Amino acid sequence: MTQANLKQAFVALRGGIFSSAFVLLWLWVALIVRRFDPALNVTIPRWLWPLGLVLAVLGGLLAASCITVFITRGRGTPAPFDPPRTFVATGPYRYVRNPMYLGAIGVLLGAALMAGSASIALLTIGFWGLMECFVLFHEEPALEERFGETYLEYKSQVRRWVPRLHPA
Repeated sequence: MTQANLKQAFVALRGGIFSSAFVLLWLWVALIVRRFDPALNVTIPRWLWPLGLVLAVLGGLLAASCITVFITRGRGTPAPFDPPRTFVATGPYRYVRNPMYLGAIGVLLGAALMAGSASIALLTIGFWGLMECFVLFHEEPALEERFGETYLEYKSQVRRWVPRLHPA
């Protein structure tokens, strides 16, 4: 195995570990908030379960494709302390600036519908709000500083949360 292949394997391992930790953290939080369901006194219809499954699967696939792009094209991971070394505007990032977070929102909302949990649905809204603040106050300024004009041009062409119908 060459040193370049070994380096790529290490990046992939780091990406897998950090991504798994992120998913497990939010799974743990979702399990904790479920205990508030009786107090909310809101019932999510059982017939929404299939929609929840579709949202969770599609969200998971979207997030996984983003992680793959970060590892293979960006030579880094989704973790803020181990970001991609190269600017990534390919794959899902051609359509929307935050597809990984959208994928996570899909997984959380899908889990809420599958579990019939209003508290997980509220957690999904909280997660989106937290990610909005993170993006606005940390991620975008950091990307502007790291990648300068390249990121500013990308930012002017690709929306933050609403995907474009055609790639940038």
